[in-house]
Amino acid sequence: MAVDHGYDGVEIPVLEGTPNDYGQLARKLDDLGLQRTCTAITPRADADPTSNDPDIRSRGIAHLDWIVDCATALGAQTVGGPFHAPIGCFTGTGPTHDEWQRGAEAHHNMAERAARQGMRLALEPLNRFETHFLNTAEQALRYTQTVDHPAFGIMYDTFHAHIEEKSQPEAIKALSGHINVLHVSENDRGIPGTGQIDFDAIFRAVKQTGFDGWIVMEAFGAGVPELAAATRIWRPMFESHEKLFHDGATFIRQQWTRA
Repeated sequence: MAVDHGYDGVEIPVLEGTPNDYGQLARKLDDLGLQRTCTAITPRADADPTSNDPDIRSRGIAHLDWIVDCATALGAQTVGGPFHAPIGCFTGTGPTHDEWQRGAEAHHNMAERAARQGMRLALEPLNRFETHFLNTAEQALRYTQTVDHPAFGIMYDTFHAHIEEKSQPEAIKALSGHINVLHVSENDRGIPGTGQIDFDAIFRAVKQTGFDGWIVMEAFGAGVPELAAATRIWRPMFESHEKLFHDGATFIRQQWTRA
């Protein structure tokens, strides 16, 4: 379906499995002529690269290594997503200086491994109802400067920013040069352009930064039960996958052309 509607590539979730599994998938995508990026998360509190517990942190760093290994086998150009602190785990406050330092060290080393494979990282800030670690563009810019690696950048997600930012164009301007992946996601996670988000202003702002990376439509359905549960999808967000693929691609192309 992605090929039929003229998509250049697909974003693959790296959530389980082995590098060999992603190598097999890579060969299928090669046959279809589709490029790929991927997303990954830190799923468990007992494998947290920001933890002050040496054993937990060690498992978290091993998980980051596993992500890079799978992404390499997949042939991904970028690795995006919230692969920082575990999603849904909160401390009752914002991130501490020490948490950020531990995370930045782990992500600097991850970026070094990714760069050797020709990949870039795109860490994703989430809204404050999903993580305490990274929520806003201002935080994302400071964290990127702390990580301090040319292969490290940010995944800018319009859904999360719609919740957290006063002005999405200003947030995008602040992150100029640091956005490696743009997630185009409507406020209800349905088809982009059918909800409340001002995509005209967003695409103008992105284009003004000189961005030339992946633009990924992100919408959620019930096809993968675990992912639907994690993203709180329990009602249909679009009529059909055919409509999602067609209308999403058409909308994004039109927005980029006229921005």
